[in-house]
Amino acid sequence: TGYYGDGLNAIIVFTACFLPDSSRTDYNYVMENLFLYVISTLELMVAEDYMIVYLNGATPRRRMPGFGWMKKCYQMIDRRLRKNLKSFIIVHPSWFIRTILAVTRPFISSKFSSKIQYVNTLAELQEMIPMEYVHIPDSIVKYDEEKCIKRRMRTSCLSNDPEMASVEQE
Repeated sequence: TGYYGDGLNAIIVFTACFLPDSSRTDYNYVMENLFLYVISTLELMVAEDYMIVYLNGATPRRRMPGFGWMKKCYQMIDRRLRKNLKSFIIVHPSWFIRTILAVTRPFISSKFSSKIQYVNTLAELQEMIPMEYVHIPDSIVKYDEEKCIKRRMRTSCLSNDPEMASVEQE
């Protein structure tokens, strides 16, 4: 959690890689209570505008919340909390997350949909929010660095390949 702007509005950081493994026998119970904890915390913290930063990188599929859980969360969030949410930033979005949001878009309000932003790197996130008040776990920093190295290698390989270079120039 951190703050931004003159009014010190809250930035809520949600790190998916620390969610419980879906193979747990008490998974539904744990996720239900986690959600209730998050909502009660939001209600205490959020008097004004706020944003949520969802760190999706370094999250194995078995730790990602399912569609049903996300839908229930959205439905249970108080109107005031939905209204005060200024942006929902998804860092390192996977194809799964993008697909879930694309499929659910007709069922959620257009106002809420317009608040969703995808960010591929921590550098992009830093351009959007003041990072000095936000703690990014080491596992996410490492994931971001590895992803950037792979992206640079891929770009470098493409530019060294004469066929790909000519395709890029077209």
